Formats: sequence, C-alpha cells, structure tokens
Amino acid sequence: AGGEGGRGSRSDPSANVRRMDPFADTLQRLREAFSSGRTRPVEFRATQLKGLGRFLQENKQLLQEALAQDLHKSTFESQVSEISISQSEINLALRNLRAWMKDEKVSKNLATQLDSAFIRKEPFGLVLIIAPWNYPVNLTLMPLVGALAAGNCVVLKPSEISKSTEKVLAEVLPRYLDQSCFAVVLGGPEETGQLLEHKFDHIFFTGSPRVGKIVMTAAAKHLTPVTLELGGKNPCYVDDNCDPQTVANRVAWFRYFNTGQTCVAPDYILCSPETQARLLPALQSAITRFYGDDPRASPDLGRIINHKHFQRLRGLLSCGRVAIGGQSDDSDRYIAPTVLVDVQETEPVMQEEIFGPILPILNVRGLDEAIDFINRREKPLALYAFSNNSQVVKRVLAQTSSGGFCGNDGFMHMTLSSLPFGGVGASGMGNYHGKFSFDTFSHHRTCLLRSPGLEKIYAIRYPPHSPRNLRVLLTAMETRSCSCTLL
Repeated sequence: AGGEGGRGSRSDPSANVRRMDPFADTLQRLREAFSSGRTRPVEFRATQLKGLGRFLQENKQLLQEALAQDLHKSTFESQVSEISISQSEINLALRNLRAWMKDEKVSKNLATQLDSAFIRKEPFGLVLIIAPWNYPVNLTLMPLVGALAAGNCVVLKPSEISKSTEKVLAEVLPRYLDQSCFAVVLGGPEETGQLLEHKFDHIFFTGSPRVGKIVMTAAAKHLTPVTLELGGKNPCYVDDNCDPQTVANRVAWFRYFNTGQTCVAPDYILCSPETQARLLPALQSAITRFYGDDPRASPDLGRIINHKHFQRLRGLLSCGRVAIGGQSDDSDRYIAPTVLVDVQETEPVMQEEIFGPILPILNVRGLDEAIDFINRREKPLALYAFSNNSQVVKRVLAQTSSGGFCGNDGFMHMTLSSLPFGGVGASGMGNYHGKFSFDTFSHHRTCLLRSPGLEKIYAIRYPPHSPRNLRVLLTAMETRSCSCTLL
C-alpha cells in the first residue's frame, strides 16, 4: 500500500506487528475508506461497475489466453461461461442499481399507520471474496459485482492454482477500480489462513467443503457472516421413459464441459440396467460427435488444472469398469471423456466429488430406489432428472433436496439471474446471482420513523393499565395491511 511511509516510526507500537502482517495496512486503508462514506453514493457504485465492465471488454483477449493456459479452455467456453456471463451480471446491476438500493416500504398495522416503516439496504463494510480455480473469471467477478453494487469495500483473493488468470486479476483489474476501496491479495493456504485471522464484515467463499469448514471456523471467531458456495456429488436420474440420445447429448455436454471441473456438473447417473444398455451407445455417439475419434486432438476439450488433480482422477479410473474412454496422458494432464459401469457405491469414485471428465453409472431398480439413494447422502449443489413423463421429474423434485434442480437438462438453471444460485446443507449456505448477490452483500436494516407529536394517542401504552386499553392496543397491533387511519 503506497502513501503510508510515515507509519514505521518508534512512536507507533503497532508498526512492528504490521511489518509482520502483510495485510494490516491494506485492510486499514479499506476500512478508513468505508468509514468515510465514499462507497455509498449510487454514482460511486455505478462508476466501479462500469470500470469492471471496461476491464472485461478491454482485456477479453488477455483473459481468454490466461484461461487457455490454465485450463486449455476453448474460446467458446471462455466466452459463454466466463466473460459474457460476467458482463451480463454487470449490465443487470447497472440497470437496476437505483431500484435495488431504494428503501423498501412495508405494510403496517393500525398502531403504525402514521409512521414510515421500511427496510434500508446498507453495505456490510469490508468484505472478503475467496475465489476458486475452475471458473476463475466468472466465480471471481460474479460475487464482486454484488459486493460493489451493494457499496462495500472489497478484498479479493483469487485462486493461486489458476496462475495465469490470477496474474491478470492481480495486475490488471485494480487499474479499473478505486484502489482506496478495493484490493487484490495473493497467496496459498498459509497466506489465506493469515488473512482469515482478520475481522471482515462478510466472507464469500467458493470451494470445497473441507476448506469451507476452515473459513467458517475462522469467521466464527469474529461472528462474521459467511456465504459458502461448496460442491458435492450431483445425482442425475434417468428414467426408462426417455429418448436415450437426447439424454446422452445433454448429459455428455454438461459432464465434459470444462473437462468436468464444474461444481454443478452431473457427478453420477442413476438408471435401470435396461436404460444403461440404451444409454451407453448414445453416450459414445455424443462424445465422438462432440470431440472426434481422438478427443485429445479436439480444440473443445480442456485439460485438468494441475498434476495433483490429474493423479487423483487417474486413480478413480480403476473404479468399476471403463465402458467408454479411460485413456490418460500425464505429460498433457489429459483424461479422455470417460464412462464407468459396474460401480459399487463404496468405491472411491462414489466417495468424493469427481471434478473431472469421469461419469459413473449406478444401477437402481426404479424411481423409489433412486430417491432413497439420493436422500441417504449429503444434499447436493444440483440435482438432475430426465424423463418424458413430467410426473417422474416432479416426484424427484418433490421428494429430494438440493441447492438447485433441473429437469431434462444440465445446469441451465445457472444461466438465469432471476434464480438464486447456492447450496444447502453440505453443499453450502447463502446464494447469489442478480439481485440475490446485491442482497447477500447488504444488511437489511429495520427502520421505523415516528412523529414526535400525537402523544395523547400513544399514551394508551403506559401504565397504569386497564382491560380496555389492552383490548385497544392488541387490536391496533394486529398484523394486517390496513388502509384506515386513526384520524
């Protein structure tokens, strides 16, 4: 942090502490900026959001190159799932900013007819966003839009695993935002641990349940509210009454998109042995159509993020029996789009979120068994059901729980900013996207403004009490939308 040179004098006993703590000066600078009220006006917030939009437009090529280096992402995937979706979120926030910020009037009872009652949306203050590596632009900028729109100062911690994108976010993004109110901090688990010792007013984390618990534990020390966007194993039920090729096209596209490194990707299929027999040739056909006879040569298939994850995934290829794919290449971190059959639910591939291009199929005798199987496990971030019979889809929806649900397709529910995105139980807490992001980063303050006069009317509340006054008071306090007044 520049401009803070005078801090190291002997007269400042906390100078030594700050020298050992790389974050103290930055956090103090942001806290002071927030306290000054700088981030609150609608004009300031709009300027930040426009700056974010310019960052995307002017560095599109740079971001696409970084995503290609980190994950071998195709231009199509980068554009659809990273850049365009972030730009749409910025445009939506800019169009609706004044409406979202406006005090929300609420209904009143008889006792408050002459008062002004409303909910005011206030920024929390200093918020921390910890982003993951799998969609390193989307999952960094989407929450950032909500945090800035809500008028917060933001500390952004991009993932150190997607190195090329991290570099762009650290070196280029701050030029487009007011650096008295925004900072990017870098580092791995150790630095993040040190960062989490500080008090924030809200923490927004996207990542694994294991690290989510660490974040929540650190937040608890300061009673800091958290939004946790976690993962899990997303079930995909395929009914006997379906068109196997349509299902295969949709499941394959969503499973192998970003090489399976998507928190809402279908993680495993539940279907009958008969449907499995119809689905396998259809999946093979879809994979060949999408990625060619040698998927490794396809420009549309990405790579595994790093060697550690590659090794983990290669280990999972030995579960069950490989029906499609199964090839891998260490030097290129390549794993072919793979389908596994004869998988037991006790095997490693069914004990952890796969997060790669591997799709196990498990057999169930019917819908009841599938629903039981899903409900025995932790609640997933997403759940999918495919059937030509809408009643089957509705039953899966009615008798299970998940962060999101999509019938007869993959994660298309993610593309609607009018729907909240978030988990439940082990898949996370809180949600965001569109106005939900603004609300996540806002404190909803309860407000009632009353006239200093009319004391004669309000005196009915004071002792000594009488049965008559009690009756009048209880009637006046009944919750109902009341158009009549006391006058």
